[in-house]
Amino acid sequence: MEPHPRDPGRTAWALPCLLLLALPGVCAQAGQAFQLQQPQDKVTVEAGETLTLNCTTSGIAGPGPVMWLKGWGSENKTVYDQNKQDPSSRVTRVVDKSDTDFTIHIRNVQPEDTGSYYCVKFVKGDTGDDEVFQHGRGTEVSVQAKPSLPLVSGPEQRARPGQSVPFTCTTGGFFPGEIEVKWFKNENPMGGQPPQITEGRMKTYNMSSRARLTLQKDDVLSQLTCKVQHPTLPAPLHGSYQLSRVLRVPPSIEVRAEPSPIEVNKTVTFTCLVKEFYPADVSVSWLENGIEIKVENASRPSELPQHLFELRSQVEVQATEEKNGSTITCMVVHDAQAPANNSTFLWISNPAQGALSNGFQMAKDDLLIYIVVGVVCTMLALLVAAILYLIRTKQIKGKSSPSARLHEPEKSSEATTQESDPNNLTYADLNFDKERKSIRRMVEMSQQSEYACIQTNQAPNGDDNLTYADLDMVHLSKAPKRPAPRPEEAGSEYASVQITRK
Repeated sequence: MEPHPRDPGRTAWALPCLLLLALPGVCAQAGQAFQLQQPQDKVTVEAGETLTLNCTTSGIAGPGPVMWLKGWGSENKTVYDQNKQDPSSRVTRVVDKSDTDFTIHIRNVQPEDTGSYYCVKFVKGDTGDDEVFQHGRGTEVSVQAKPSLPLVSGPEQRARPGQSVPFTCTTGGFFPGEIEVKWFKNENPMGGQPPQITEGRMKTYNMSSRARLTLQKDDVLSQLTCKVQHPTLPAPLHGSYQLSRVLRVPPSIEVRAEPSPIEVNKTVTFTCLVKEFYPADVSVSWLENGIEIKVENASRPSELPQHLFELRSQVEVQATEEKNGSTITCMVVHDAQAPANNSTFLWISNPAQGALSNGFQMAKDDLLIYIVVGVVCTMLALLVAAILYLIRTKQIKGKSSPSARLHEPEKSSEATTQESDPNNLTYADLNFDKERKSIRRMVEMSQQSEYACIQTNQAPNGDDNLTYADLDMVHLSKAPKRPAPRPEEAGSEYASVQITRK
């Protein structure tokens, strides 16, 4: 729509009636009888719909077209011209070729069509150009544009559980610029930054909102939602994002083997457990001392109840002697990431060496038992010999010198002053049947604290004519000491009984 060449602010009420110069009253009456009606003050329409602008005229006016202008003043644009109709234009007459109804339709209105529209009657001026004769009050048109469906985008690369990743919700093409955004994770509200609104083309607006979320291991089925509310919307618009698109759960790797050591030339099966990973893109290879082992049957991941994946891969290795101590490695590449691995060792045993080792171990055990039994027997023998030696020594001493020497620790002074206790006697009694003690003698002796008694039934043989009892005590008896056959030793008392050989 090009700007009209004339200033619509100028009026044409003083135009000369070229054909009615003789009738000036008629000219004035005709000008006053013409009326232009534009009843709409404000019109609101949704973008993409058809806008209807009403304009009707009555009365008689000079020759000239009726036009629709957008805006008033030098910046106005012609929307519709009665004399210039373009079939491809979005603007059409409601009543085609009518001289009184100039109502128009504007199809597929857009926010850029927002503005004030005027219905204007033009007449020919002195110069032959069209000049404004009469115009309507103007209709203020407001075109509301709904926001586009929200789009939620995430990071370009996957992230592990525990990492905080950003998400963005965008929408555009809406008018007016007031808009509200809310974030949800599985219908649970979550925080987000205030929306950033910018003006786009054709007087529309765009919006961008950001939010951060910490991923969890069980977010495979979780969904992030951006809800947008706008005055043009009867219900909020939703934009969603599946967290499985950005989540990566690295696998845990475990290598299992049969119990070691393995017998020579047997086949050993190694198992690699690749557990709880996401996504399912994974490859497994086996290495023996860094050299790849070919696996005939490749395993495929299986899905777990929590929608993670696991994989079990096996390889068989011949347990030859030269492979003893080899390192068997399970190499895992998950989702085009750096390889991860786990290893174990192959230990091989020789059956002959094993039997020899077992025999040697048994011989060592038997030898240890023999040594223990020998030591115990030796100790018992030594103990028996010591007992016999002691018995023999006592017997020899008894024959060579039939005497008894009893040692008693020195009694305290308090003990000597106490009354004699017949139940607390220290004595040496050498009984020989030749002369028995009488009951009276025993009673007399029991009244003493200590005594020595020697009895015999026959005379001893040999050259010795003295049999005595030597009690080496600090205090032997309360009775007066008897004369000793030899000088007393320090700290000793003697009781001596002599028997004359018959």
